[in-house]
Amino acid sequence: MRFCIVGAGAIGGFVGAKLALGGHEVVFIARGKNLEAINANGVHVFYRDGREEAAPARATDDYAAAGQFDAVILGLKAHQVAAVAGKLAPLYHDDTVVIPMQNGIPFWYFQRHGGPLAGRTVESVDPGGVVKDAIPASRILGCVVYPATELTAPGTIVHIEGDRFPLGELDGQKSARVQAMADAFVGSGLKCPVLDNVRAEIWLKLWGNLTFNPISALTHATLVDMCEDPNGRELAAQMMREAQAVAESLGIAFRVTLDKRIDGAAKVGRHKTSMLQDVEAGRSLEIDALVGSVVELGQLAGVPTPTITAIYNAAKLLDRTMAREQVAVRAVPLPSS
Repeated sequence: MRFCIVGAGAIGGFVGAKLALGGHEVVFIARGKNLEAINANGVHVFYRDGREEAAPARATDDYAAAGQFDAVILGLKAHQVAAVAGKLAPLYHDDTVVIPMQNGIPFWYFQRHGGPLAGRTVESVDPGGVVKDAIPASRILGCVVYPATELTAPGTIVHIEGDRFPLGELDGQKSARVQAMADAFVGSGLKCPVLDNVRAEIWLKLWGNLTFNPISALTHATLVDMCEDPNGRELAAQMMREAQAVAESLGIAFRVTLDKRIDGAAKVGRHKTSMLQDVEAGRSLEIDALVGSVVELGQLAGVPTPTITAIYNAAKLLDRTMAREQVAVRAVPLPSS
């Protein structure tokens, strides 16, 4: 198959590398040093056990010249998708699927949803429905991203843990195209179960992201630090209880308990969440898709979210301060006495 990966960051780079190593043709849409590094050396993935994989691939910044693909994977952060959504059409043939790989509530959440909320725009993720209107819902396969990875240099990915990318049609159907994509992922060494309710799996992943990401951004704590500290664990649990109430009001059932979800995050160890990595690098934060969207859905459902709202407001203030002052925020070791 031919895959176009839009965005060569930590997740886009990893999944693109695995697909290329699985024998598929992979083209990245990238810019600057990432583009140069991929064209010169491909994508390199380093693992905790010392293994290194070098994946052949090419990159371009020209959507029109890239060609047409069987699948377009959006490996960008949620707040970056609007800038590229209108440029994707040259990448499509009649049967091209689009696989968004953003964390949080996706722009397509209410597309092919059914019921009174069908077609609604999630304004905190997609203001004005720009992305929803630009990418046809009929092309989209829902995806949940579980791996933890870091982009440590242009074209260089460090894999922390995880290899699951569950996929599902937005209406829950077990179609031939979603099975074909899953087979391509599995054949490339990834786990890719086909789901009949991809939204429930999105909520399960989001359940942790909406808590651990902003808490870590505000406190600089790693996953295990947050989960094992009594105050950190209780703050996360309170946010998760509020989020569960919102999800259940929208017909979502969680298949694991709250404590099991927190314990699972602790097992990842001293990993910095993607939002903490962004804080330390001075990048804009993915706060609206991960947290603001849950506040919005809580208001829509009439479910109060006081703790989530407070953390959201604090993280938004941090994001604006970093942007205004053009600074990164890092923990600096104290000088030895």
